[in-house]
Amino acid sequence: MSRARLSLWWFIGTLVFALLLMLVPLPHVLDPFKPYWPALVLLYWALESGDARINLGLAFVLGVCADMLNGVLLGEQALRLCVLAFIALRFRSRLRFFPMWQQTLAVLALLVNDRFLLLIVRAFAGEATPPALWWASPFVSAALWPFLFLLLDDLRMRLRLQ
Repeated sequence: MSRARLSLWWFIGTLVFALLLMLVPLPHVLDPFKPYWPALVLLYWALESGDARINLGLAFVLGVCADMLNGVLLGEQALRLCVLAFIALRFRSRLRFFPMWQQTLAVLALLVNDRFLLLIVRAFAGEATPPALWWASPFVSAALWPFLFLLLDDLRMRLRLQ
């Protein structure tokens, strides 16, 4: 198998794995702390992919797939991931060279922005205001960011992929 094909399969595999991780059920008590895996993996690829693989179209398709798998309002996660990818791609050259602690804070800001966007979408859909614990997910996701980033980066380097 050529290196380009292996690189493509690794890229697609990580995105599919993130969608599957999103489906893993947690106990009801831990559900508010569930990380937003598709956003984290999409952010990783937006920062580390030098080619044009990551774009708003891919973010939209990934979001629609996540919407269909989760059974939420169609387009909700697609909109969220498009906004997230747009901001990450816009500031990619800066975010990429931040130290890990600053990158983690930037990821936290992006994920809190994502929660605000989700709150607006759900308000337009007529849903009730979520409880305060609903805001814990971006902080858990940001805490996992350094580990996920280093894990994906290490695996990508071991496979010697672009």
